[in-house]
Amino acid sequence: MKTKDLISWNTLIGGLAMHGRGVDALNLFIRMKNAGQKPDGITFLGILCACTHMGPVEDGLAYFQSMVHDNSIVPQIEHYGCMVDLLPRAGRLEQAMDFVSKMPMEPDVVIGAGLLGACRTHKNVELAEVALQRLIVTPQSRDRCTVQVTVGTRMCTKCHLVIFRR
Repeated sequence: MKTKDLISWNTLIGGLAMHGRGVDALNLFIRMKNAGQKPDGITFLGILCACTHMGPVEDGLAYFQSMVHDNSIVPQIEHYGCMVDLLPRAGRLEQAMDFVSKMPMEPDVVIGAGLLGACRTHKNVELAEVALQRLIVTPQSRDRCTVQVTVGTRMCTKCHLVIFRR
């Protein structure tokens, strides 16, 4: 390719990240910056996705901070979703919950399902209760909340505990 624009860089980084080639995605990101191309929010989605699949939590946190502080990019819910996916994979459920509580927007169903799934994986019923309560009070449609309650109830049933009473 003779000329690489932001779209081509983002496509390559995102594709590599989604297909388990996180190291290649991060190396390409470095090449992109060295070539003088400024990243955007889509670039950072690819980078955060790469970190999520590779597991380097500290790198993911650093990239998130760099996105905000060094590149003046306002994180969107998708960026927060990547972080909420990354943190529990490393067993950092409390940090993920804290991250969600500090988001400038309400968590969506994807983030809620990610938290509940992580609670199920790590068998943390107490945090599942907190996550479930937060989801119930968010201004989402009843159908979406019902889906979350079902996910939470299945987790708790598997642990032989009932945490949702209505």
